[in-house]
Amino acid sequence: MEAEYRGLGRCVCSFWLAVAFDIVGLTVLLLGVFVNVFFYDLLIYAGAIVIFLSLIWWVFWYSGNIEVPPGELEDDVGLLKKKGQAGGIGGVVRRLSNRVSTGIRNSFRRNGGRASRAQRSAAGTAESQQTGQVAVAMETVVPQEGPPHTAVSPVAFLEVEMPHTTMETSPT
Repeated sequence: MEAEYRGLGRCVCSFWLAVAFDIVGLTVLLLGVFVNVFFYDLLIYAGAIVIFLSLIWWVFWYSGNIEVPPGELEDDVGLLKKKGQAGGIGGVVRRLSNRVSTGIRNSFRRNGGRASRAQRSAAGTAESQQTGQVAVAMETVVPQEGPPHTAVSPVAFLEVEMPHTTMETSPT
């Protein structure tokens, strides 16, 4: 026999906590707005945060009072439908999904969850035979020597010798 819930429902504690958080939050927020204290902004923010936290208790109260008929709980809590009712597209999809997942699970069991060493080495040699080598031509660039340039530092007019470097580019 199922208990009869009236008024506030099953989650009375969550309801009263939500109401208490709302009252405390609103009180603190209004104190920050109307009372002339130097920390009024702290009161305003704290009140808003407490009101926001009351939403958690409201969600608990609401979700705890949702009524779900036993017919809709069939797979969630182990109440399976009778064999005559499990038909249509849903039944076909469920059977196909069970076959695929069972096949994958059994293939892992047969192989021990991983390929053997011989299978891995054979796969590695086949892979290396399929890939070709790519030749890359590179040329060394030698900096051109020239007279050293002098740069003047803005601090105390120090002269610093800098080597002259050039960059060669190819025409595109």
